[in-house]
Amino acid sequence: MIRKHFRKRDPVIREAITLRPSSDFPLKGMLTLPGDAGGPVPAVVMVQGSGPSNMDEKVRKLTPFKDLAEGLVRHGIASLRYDKRTFSYGRKMAKMKDVSIREETIEDALSAIELLKNDKRIDPARIFILGHSMGAMLAPRIDAEGGNVKALIMMAGSPYRLEDIMLRQIRDAGNAGRPLVKWLLGMEHKALSKKLDGLYEMSDEETKKKKLAGNFKLYYFKEMGQKSAADYLLESEKPVLIMQGEKDLQALASVDFKAFQEQLADRPNTEFKLYPGLNHAFVPAISDNPLKASKEFSVERHIGEDVIGDIAAFILNAGH
Repeated sequence: MIRKHFRKRDPVIREAITLRPSSDFPLKGMLTLPGDAGGPVPAVVMVQGSGPSNMDEKVRKLTPFKDLAEGLVRHGIASLRYDKRTFSYGRKMAKMKDVSIREETIEDALSAIELLKNDKRIDPARIFILGHSMGAMLAPRIDAEGGNVKALIMMAGSPYRLEDIMLRQIRDAGNAGRPLVKWLLGMEHKALSKKLDGLYEMSDEETKKKKLAGNFKLYYFKEMGQKSAADYLLESEKPVLIMQGEKDLQALASVDFKAFQEQLADRPNTEFKLYPGLNHAFVPAISDNPLKASKEFSVERHIGEDVIGDIAAFILNAGH
């Protein structure tokens, strides 16, 4: 790992790091620490949602992970965030065969956790995974496959498979549009459904040869969809905080959050938090129309202390 110190007079320490510097995919990142902790502190590893994303999880004028890092450090909690592999090496990864979610996300998250465990300023017994969107869906798997963290924070996730969420989003967008838009999206929905038909009965070799969309092979979806976030959680009793914005147009409070509540109803150490008026990025929503979802990211807003305070309280309570 390569470190670079700056802003030494700031009560917050921000260190630019390079995650997995000797690998084929070194990633730029940021370690944020309280400067006056007086001892090892709890820390979170932040895991982004789907698609290429930088360390701040920047989408237009929103920077959710930077907001969380700068907010949590004021509560005495460190964080590590880093550029996603597809953000830094999109073209290189597009040429690779059989890429799965493990290469895209899980390997780097495990390396980030290991980095924190070996930093003397971090309490290795109080490391948490904070996942957003698809990162939330993957958080329990990352823990199960070697993360071995204290607890999980899952923001705007889902217990459903990724391909089912995609199909639902296309359908909902079509239903919100005018007749031509509805027809076009209906055709897209039908085409994707046909490609996905019988996915889990196909062999791995079959799925590695067939594309779903863009450079994504069916194998990517099959490998990820074998086990849901709820399946992993039901095999563990570690504390988990499941958070949802009421006005989220990607992960729905009435569908995904409700399904988590139903599937995990008898699971111990499970907290649910619903935030009225907040969208997928946990800032105040602008529109209820799925076709105008891009507007949600076009106006600068920042995650509030209500959300940050709840995460901090969960971490500090779970850490003892």
